[in-house]
Amino acid sequence: MYKLLCPDRSVLRLQDIDLQEIKKMGIEGIIFDLDNTILPWDSSEISLEVSVWMEQVLANGFKAGLVSNNRRQRVSKIAGRFDIPYVFRAYKPSKNGFRKVSAAMGLSPEVVAVVGDQLFTDVLGGNRLGMFTIWVKPLSSREFIGTKVTRQLEKMMVRILRAQKLLK
Repeated sequence: MYKLLCPDRSVLRLQDIDLQEIKKMGIEGIIFDLDNTILPWDSSEISLEVSVWMEQVLANGFKAGLVSNNRRQRVSKIAGRFDIPYVFRAYKPSKNGFRKVSAAMGLSPEVVAVVGDQLFTDVLGGNRLGMFTIWVKPLSSREFIGTKVTRQLEKMMVRILRAQKLLK
């Protein structure tokens, strides 16, 4: 059970993801969470730094997509900016959203990485399908009230995972 909550990598920010390393591992596509991964929660503006990095992802030959529990208008706006597939109201950690975006990218789950800021949604959802998971520090401390509650559970889980030496 605990293994499903363990990311394959942890980074402080998107730009710390070594694209060449994951490409050598056979990763061909990356599914991103939206809120507090690509842009701060409840913000509609993607930073120039993140935008440039996303362009680098695509320029390096990766396919990309978004899977979010947020509403269509918000998710489609960012997906449209990069012309990538997306699933809104994905009910993560449900497998369905991850499967749909993988299929839209024409990729099988084992060659897809999932990048997100939450263990109980992004990491768990990706791990359930055998995807490579990358846990990133949230962009902002501002969050949906439900996420604030989940963060407390996440902190406890991180302590358990570290105690069992499953998480660095």
